[in-house]
Amino acid sequence: MTDASAPAPLRLFNSLTRSLEDFRPVHPGEARVYSCGPTVYNYPHIGNMRAYVFADTLGRTLSFKGYKLTHVINITDVGHLTDDADAGEDKLEKAAAEKAQKGEKTSIWDIARHYTEAYWADVKALNIRQPAHWSIATDYVPAMIDFAKAIADKHCYELDGGLYFDTTTVADYGRLARHGSDEGESRIDPVDGKRHPADFAIWRKTPTGEKRQMEWDSPWGRGAPGWHLECSVMSEALLGFPFDIHTGGIDHREIHHPNEIAQNQAHGCSADSGARLWMHNNFLVDRSGKMSKSSGEFLRVQLLIDKGYHPLAYRLMCLQAHYRSELEFSWEGLGAALTRLKRLVMAAAPAREAEAAPVTDNRLADLLARFDAAISDDLNTPVALTLIEDVAAMKKVDAGQKRAALETMDRVLGLEILTLSRADLRIRPKAATITEAEIETALARRKEARAAKDFAASDALRDELNAAGVEVMDGDPLGWDWRLEA
Repeated sequence: MTDASAPAPLRLFNSLTRSLEDFRPVHPGEARVYSCGPTVYNYPHIGNMRAYVFADTLGRTLSFKGYKLTHVINITDVGHLTDDADAGEDKLEKAAAEKAQKGEKTSIWDIARHYTEAYWADVKALNIRQPAHWSIATDYVPAMIDFAKAIADKHCYELDGGLYFDTTTVADYGRLARHGSDEGESRIDPVDGKRHPADFAIWRKTPTGEKRQMEWDSPWGRGAPGWHLECSVMSEALLGFPFDIHTGGIDHREIHHPNEIAQNQAHGCSADSGARLWMHNNFLVDRSGKMSKSSGEFLRVQLLIDKGYHPLAYRLMCLQAHYRSELEFSWEGLGAALTRLKRLVMAAAPAREAEAAPVTDNRLADLLARFDAAISDDLNTPVALTLIEDVAAMKKVDAGQKRAALETMDRVLGLEILTLSRADLRIRPKAATITEAEIETALARRKEARAAKDFAASDALRDELNAAGVEVMDGDPLGWDWRLEA
């Protein structure tokens, strides 16, 4: 029996120390979190969105634990190069140039706005809570120039291409990525004139004879900020140094976040990294190779919906794996997650109409305490999911208390199990031709045939529905249900 009266201490994995640490906020009672957001040159794929499901789960957990949360997610609309480092083109400038080659008269600002809104639509579809601030990189360019001025004399040098940060001027550069160890995977950028291979651009000059759609005057020439500079400036401006937690995908652990830390050390004149904890989610692995944005119809949230899968099935799929573990995507796995979500929604349905009441039932209190212990153990969502299922499945328990327990758990998991219905989870694939009325009529006839023990007629109707792309699901726990296949 878990002690329901004593909340579990929140422990989180710090990538900087590679260890679990008790969460001790910089400001008592508050939690300040910064998450690296999207570069809005294209639609986000579902692997990108795993990072925001993770960050949202972290934020929900901090709220659940009683902290006043201030969460910032940035929108990168300038400065991010095509190879994530110091070589190549700016991703937004390249996207604008490609559209111009096709005869599309679209400005880089319009492109950024279009893909930002597409990202926000995915955020809403996955029930990711709105952060306190969406910080837009181009809104902070003057502040970036001021930040760069403050560190230029002691930590930077100029090349023909712009202003570069000397990584030897700060203590223990690359410790987040374990540079210099077997674990580290440092990438080297072939830029002529750099003092050291790991040095990186703070400001990139517009090459002579070229003009960018996004460029600004600076002491180092007309140009644009480096990608790494943006997050240092925006996190300090909105959260202050030091703040509590910085999140991102595990790929940011190798280059982007070590460079942020170096800038933060330089600006703060200390060895502090800017954030107390650095947290990273692992990759979503797609064996089909369709997650890449260069693959044409790559895997994005809208594609899942177009194929008839509710987006919260993908959220549940993410929660089934620990955020620090790789998660393999497959259509079969997504289908299983949708079925699991349907079962959970159906099990919770009897409590939906009840009015929440204080939890006094010892069985419910114990499950809530175990849920708290799981989610406080570095966001152990796989265990937390089994516990909310245990609550939903409980019989002979007060409906109001059950509703309260489910509400509490779902505020962390974000699956909307008390507002969704089975019908809500039945999404019509874009390519489907059969109507819902035709499906329901055929299913009613099939049910009559089965009741009359006319199994030949029942099987024939099932085969007709299968041929039309309708998956028929008989029996408990889903009852008489169906799903259109894409």
